[in-house]
Amino acid sequence: MEFLRDTWILFLRLVRATMRMPVFIILSIAQPILWVAMFGALFRSVVQIPGFGATSYVQFLAPGVAIMTALFGAAHSGMGMLVDIERGVLDRLLATPAARGSIIAARLLNSGVQVFIQAGLIIGVAMLLGAKAQGGVGGILLVMLSASLLGAAVAAFSNAVALLARRQETVIAVMNFVILPATFTSSMLMSANLMPGWVQSAANVNPVNWAIVAARDGFEGTAPHELATRLALLAAFALVCGLFATGSFGRYRRAM
Repeated sequence: MEFLRDTWILFLRLVRATMRMPVFIILSIAQPILWVAMFGALFRSVVQIPGFGATSYVQFLAPGVAIMTALFGAAHSGMGMLVDIERGVLDRLLATPAARGSIIAARLLNSGVQVFIQAGLIIGVAMLLGAKAQGGVGGILLVMLSASLLGAAVAAFSNAVALLARRQETVIAVMNFVILPATFTSSMLMSANLMPGWVQSAANVNPVNWAIVAARDGFEGTAPHELATRLALLAAFALVCGLFATGSFGRYRRAM
């Protein structure tokens, strides 16, 4: 119970810090909406390629952009950790009776909630542009859940890198090195049917693609067994990344 209470208190601290930055909130919402609108218009003729497997690019794109937002938004979660380290906030937290695990858990919860809300807004805009949630309300929630699991996992990895490296340049370089290949070896923007064989093989073991496939299946209301498998894989991936972040935090504490 103490762990949950401390996680909640620290989570509220992060929420209040975010609310003090209205420009960040506006841009984090506006950017993915622009992606849906621009990519949807720019690549709308792609669906005419034989074998693409969809009749509307906005319909195909919406779940992918929801996952893209989770990926890019959570990738820089470690920057907040670095700010807390540089300002001495983290050391002061360690001097309190707060459960040590709650310090990491609160950051992961904050990232997961942010992308959950963003994913819902993106799907709402996509539906205004003509996309249809064939899976109903449950399908929309599955898109949001997929985004949250990936967001929490990526945030955990980002925080782990921040705790180990303690330099902004290193966090940015590592996350860009990981995020960009993961994005382009997924079916986020292009149907898997039209990918080269080696990209399809990479996508099968790519957590980003697991999230996209799960989100798209939920949105379309298809392949429930595959959907359950992808969600289970995402949950396992989030757990592994969470353990990595916890281990990195322990190393930081021992180095003090």
